Amino acid sequence: MESPIRKKPVMNPEDMNPAFAEAYNSGNIDSLLALYEPQGILINPNGGIDQGIDHVRKTLEDLLQLKGNMVSKNMYCIPFENMALMRAHYILHTVDADGNPIQIQGHTSEIVRKQPDGSWLYIVDHPFGADPILETDAAL
Repeated sequence: MESPIRKKPVMNPEDMNPAFAEAYNSGNIDSLLALYEPQGILINPNGGIDQGIDHVRKTLEDLLQLKGNMVSKNMYCIPFENMALMRAHYILHTVDADGNPIQIQGHTSEIVRKQPDGSWLYIVDHPFGADPILETDAAL
């Protein structure tokens, strides 16, 4: 399956994370999916690998169910030829089941690739990839 067409292509790799937050805040799944290559990888909250738009869609639909407001800011972007390695800090403001405000935040690791039209898309998106491993996680 091909990626949906994005209305405003991301023309600089350092703009990917703000574009993700903008797409999330729109509430439109197609806007989010348009940021991924057709066989792109998204690491889901369980640590599993979702590869391909159909698999990525489910995880992103779950994320949209939080109905929050996201801000995502690049920590760094290291371009090399037609790829770039990035890290971002995101904050998602939403509410819990009782309507109490909550804040979800973390640090991402991503790889994006320049497309033939000059735009950039995710090939690997790891929303939790730059967060430190907790001691309890290390035992797994």
